[in-house]
Amino acid sequence: MTERSPMLPPERTRTLALASAFLRGVAAAGLGLGSLAVLVTVVWISSPYPDSGPGGALRAAAAVWLLAHGAELVRPDTLSGVPAPVGVVPLLLVAGPVWLAHRAARDAAEPEEGRRRPSQAGAFCAVTAGYLLVAAGAAAYARDGSLRVVPDTLAFPVALVVAGAAAAGVWTAAGRPFGPLPSWSPLVLQEAVARTLFRNRAEAACRAAAVGAAVLVGGGALLVAVALGRNAAAAQDSFLALSGDWSGRLAVLLLAVSLVPNAALWGAAYGLGPGFALGTGATATPLGLTGTPAVPHFPLLAAAPDQGPATPLNWAALAVPAVAALALAWCVVRRAAPADAPRAQAWSPRETVLVTGLAALGCGAGTALLTAVAGGPLGSGALAAFGPVWWLAGPAALAWTAGIGVPAALLLRLWRLRERGWAWRRDADAPEGAADTGRADDGDDDDEDAEDAEDVRGGTAGNDVDGVPEAPEGTGKPRRWWAPWRTGAPSDSTVQENQAGAAAGGPAPAGGAPEDDPGFEPYDFLPTDPWHEKETREARWASLKRGSGGLMADFPARIPAALRSEETSEQPADAKPAEAKPAEAKPADPKPADPKPADADGRGATP
Repeated sequence: MTERSPMLPPERTRTLALASAFLRGVAAAGLGLGSLAVLVTVVWISSPYPDSGPGGALRAAAAVWLLAHGAELVRPDTLSGVPAPVGVVPLLLVAGPVWLAHRAARDAAEPEEGRRRPSQAGAFCAVTAGYLLVAAGAAAYARDGSLRVVPDTLAFPVALVVAGAAAAGVWTAAGRPFGPLPSWSPLVLQEAVARTLFRNRAEAACRAAAVGAAVLVGGGALLVAVALGRNAAAAQDSFLALSGDWSGRLAVLLLAVSLVPNAALWGAAYGLGPGFALGTGATATPLGLTGTPAVPHFPLLAAAPDQGPATPLNWAALAVPAVAALALAWCVVRRAAPADAPRAQAWSPRETVLVTGLAALGCGAGTALLTAVAGGPLGSGALAAFGPVWWLAGPAALAWTAGIGVPAALLLRLWRLRERGWAWRRDADAPEGAADTGRADDGDDDDEDAEDAEDVRGGTAGNDVDGVPEAPEGTGKPRRWWAPWRTGAPSDSTVQENQAGAAAGGPAPAGGAPEDDPGFEPYDFLPTDPWHEKETREARWASLKRGSGGLMADFPARIPAALRSEETSEQPADAKPAEAKPAEAKPADPKPADPKPADADGRGATP
């Protein structure tokens, strides 16, 4: 026998689970910080003229790691002597810390075999506390470096980003449920979330908003790519001018790659109309670049438009939000009027408009949030404002998606719910004056139909080959690519005519009743397993009778009518039916005769 270890009390197991979640948060933060420190150390080692020692490189790595969480940095050593802020967050660097915090919270909240998991609130608080402890230590370590962290930004947005990622991880471990809401939330919202209809509509609105925002960002990236292609020479000159050795150029290249998502959001804001700021005195919009831009030398900034009025090529950027609005409308209509659902299950126009409006609102809110983190200050003075203005980009996205998306959703809904067969079809009755024209235009189709009919008849007109009757003209025609709703099925009148002809004794034409098919089996859907066989049924009945203690009647189990017909159909055709017994004949006694001698009075022995 195996000896089991003594069970721990619940208080100790809960403490161990919380400690494990806390260590997961510490490990996630340490893994992200260590990865970035290794990259910065490699660049520092490969540099021929480093400005500081290894301590300065590690402090710079800690500051950049905090910048990836949204913290604002300050460069104290400048030529003017005034500290210069650095608030532009490379969004590609944000993906690593967010994913690590999300994964740590998800793993801490998931149940493990043989171990007790902490509560969802406990896992969230423990992972967040462990992660923020490492962040506070990194901020204290980078305080004496060339890039210092503004203390106020550690609470917002660093703590908010970590808490959001941890909350998303706990929600993922719980199965991503949509509700129920907390008890302190309004009762109206709790009742609304409890309804399945509300959850379906909310899910459709969230998906459509995500699709619209994704199309906006993708369109902005396309605009940036086109602009860089047009100004490739200027981008190359700025890239080569920033550094003369390969290690410096590698650092510039890594920085440019980490800022690609920012450039895509700048392009999306440009297509929406508000544009982006190139300093405190210049703004780039599809209508032109106004003011005097303060643009530093950087490869991605070579995509900025030139000064002066815009050209029709710049106006083409307005197609990006229009396409995003159409994509949002299409995503809503796919749920409002599914192609494989009946017309009665489609949403009403009011519901379609409401869900599209909510999706547009979500798209505007997401655009405002993304553009807010895509820009920021790059210095003092003219570089204090750099990037898109979120409080203009968000309402612009809402206006574009709602103004184009709502009418487009209604039109797409009408199109998907249209009546089939409204277009001209070949098998429809044509006017008398257009009979010759229609025959002339459909010469190729008539040839194809004639060839198909010739193949079916085997080259013999008017005769049946192998028992296949000749198909009448106008029935069973193949589909056309321009009329996909044609199924080639016969009409009701054709079926009635075929049934009438079969009843009169004539040949059954094509498209008649399904019983005419030699392979048709009307009872092929009945079960064929041994559970319904006669022997199994009798054995089951005998077992039940023995276990009932004499309470069950002494008669065999009743055979269902469907099974009786099946057994009758399985008998051979040449088998003769059994002769009917006379009505007055009594059934024979199934009990065997008593072999014991009878008593004197003629009665048998008592059993």
